[in-house]
Amino acid sequence: MAAKLSELLAVATEAAYIAGRRTLAYFNTPIDIDTKADETPVTIADRESEHLIRAHIAKYFPSHSVLGEEHGSIEGDADYKWIIDPIDGTKTFVQGVPLYGVMIGVEVKGAASVGVIYLPAVEEMVCAALGEGCWWNGRRARVTKVSELSKAALMVSDMRMAMERSTAFAALSSKARLVRTWGDCFGYVLVATGRADVMVDPKLSPWDCAPLPPILSEAGGKFTSWRGEASHNVSDGFATNGLLHEQVLSIIRQHEK
Repeated sequence: MAAKLSELLAVATEAAYIAGRRTLAYFNTPIDIDTKADETPVTIADRESEHLIRAHIAKYFPSHSVLGEEHGSIEGDADYKWIIDPIDGTKTFVQGVPLYGVMIGVEVKGAASVGVIYLPAVEEMVCAALGEGCWWNGRRARVTKVSELSKAALMVSDMRMAMERSTAFAALSSKARLVRTWGDCFGYVLVATGRADVMVDPKLSPWDCAPLPPILSEAGGKFTSWRGEASHNVSDGFATNGLLHEQVLSIIRQHEK
């Protein structure tokens, strides 16, 4: 039986909330930090969060496919694929900074159709499904109407990584009104909720991107790769309020190596 987007969104939102609340049990406590093969950190909070999300999905949609950052993939119904980042911003989490989040996206027949980002330490939930709007703690989320980069607030996850990649970020920074490193999923939440105008990431994985297209588009914004690809299966990305997208993309293209 086909699942409605509203049903998928409800389960995704519940799963993110349950998992996010669990991460708080470990937040700002002494915990062991392991290093994965890609040299990124992982903790018991990441692993438990993903286990809880998977269990909640299985309760309602046991036949669906699942891909998670920490526990790999489960092949199932090809029409539905859940993509999980149990803690987006693990480095932020272990540093004791509250701007980390739980991210869940759902592909429906290959299209990113449902997205949830929950920031448990600051108690913010942003969620969307195509055609259902984007919602921020129960009210509609909307992007800004800033149309000039000189008046824009620019966010980035890792400024050093962005600058090492190319001169694109330096060029954007020189034109923006405000530049901050309120990054990872929080930067995208800021754009979707009208508190920032541009968010850039020089390096991404599928679980970093899956919730972003529905969240940004339903809020009136846009998410693409640095090459302008409108997809969540990309290795880099940026989000804007839509009005600034072509300006930002043009600058990135001019400065990429």
